Amino acid sequence: MASVKVEQNSTNHVTNQMRPDSKKPVMNDDTGWKAQLQRPPKDMRMQTTDVTDTKGNEFEDYCLRRELLMGIFEKGWEKPSPIQEASIPIAQTGRDILARAKNGTGKTGAYCIPILDRIDTSKNVVQALIIVPTRELALQTSQICIEVSKHIGCRVMVTTGGTNLRDDIMRLTEKVHLIIATPGRILDLMNKNLVHADHCKMLVLDEADKLLSQDFKGMLDAIIAHLPHDRQILLYSATFPLTVEQFMRKHLNNPYEINLMDELTLKGVSQYYAFVQEKQKVHCLNTLFSKLQINQSIIFCNSTQRVELLAKKITELGYSCFYIHAKMVQQHRNRVFHDFRQGLCRNLVCSDLFTRGIDIQAVNVVINFDFPKHAETYLHRIGRSGRYGHMGVAVNLITYDDRFAMHRIEQELGTEIKPIPKVIDKALYVAEYQTMPDDDDEDGEVPHKSQSGANNQSK
Repeated sequence: MASVKVEQNSTNHVTNQMRPDSKKPVMNDDTGWKAQLQRPPKDMRMQTTDVTDTKGNEFEDYCLRRELLMGIFEKGWEKPSPIQEASIPIAQTGRDILARAKNGTGKTGAYCIPILDRIDTSKNVVQALIIVPTRELALQTSQICIEVSKHIGCRVMVTTGGTNLRDDIMRLTEKVHLIIATPGRILDLMNKNLVHADHCKMLVLDEADKLLSQDFKGMLDAIIAHLPHDRQILLYSATFPLTVEQFMRKHLNNPYEINLMDELTLKGVSQYYAFVQEKQKVHCLNTLFSKLQINQSIIFCNSTQRVELLAKKITELGYSCFYIHAKMVQQHRNRVFHDFRQGLCRNLVCSDLFTRGIDIQAVNVVINFDFPKHAETYLHRIGRSGRYGHMGVAVNLITYDDRFAMHRIEQELGTEIKPIPKVIDKALYVAEYQTMPDDDDEDGEVPHKSQSGANNQSK
């Protein structure tokens, strides 16, 4: 099976790079290096205190390499979010970290920035390992690491199950500094002595609660056995069940604990329910499509079979629709994920495969076509909208049998799911209807509006 392999950064350091508009290398200009950055358009959408309630630190405050700062700013990251402020300076000291923070508040940046800063690109050894539970999240995380580290010459590799092992073996004959992987594949490579982890002193577990669940039982212990004793372990998750606490006591050394979960749900996500019969769900969904101003939507079902059936129904209604679930061929999954991320389709129907860490900024509507049974699943699902402090809406189609589960989840999460009004205020989830700063803001940049498309769905 063909695999999607990442991907290495340019080996050129910034000292040797020439900008087309500059007659000398960027790094020789100690005063004007920021002005020469190729930054993306400034995102002027409203943000909630989930990401704005900071101490006012700047990325420059952390004594990061200038080449890394260049990648951070060219990625469009302007200031650290609360989880990044709390995490980066502690991670730089080499101390273990146990961090809880909401979905979509900058956890990836919180661990990839200090890791990339500490990697010595002159050494041809694997120095850091990031483990995530799903293939899609591995691809997304590796792409972020590649973009942020593009000026420091860090070689990044992604390896996941469901792809050709031979490609990994070939890739490992070249220089690799950082590996992003799913647990089964990296353990296989370690056991076959294809990945040598003697110098891998930094380990990140992203979505740690999922990694330490029964799905990956014992794998993390086996992976850690391959690492040196003086390694640093960073755990990040939105929820921490007992399995995480047991793992922490076994493997972490006096971890620094960060908890930014004074409440569990994102402030920017408005939650509603529509009380329907099972046979009315498709009609209700059709009504939502016609009334909501959807930029992109993710629609969740509780089984792979229902994912495919619903996607077919939505297509028959005349709306553009992709679907993705765990039983699909990996190459097909990669293509769907990539195309939806690029905005080639407005609606994506999926199973819970897609609830973990997937960050698509354009998603402003999440619909639970089937209501989940567990609070943790609900939390991760609705966290696909309202990314990085922006606004979004979650609509739950509730049947008679779902009513107790909804009340229980409201209580467990300390949140309220309200009856859906006849008209949902567009300011709650559409960027153009939110209060925008003045066009002539301090940076002199024109506000960047999200690509929200037509007023309703395009048929």
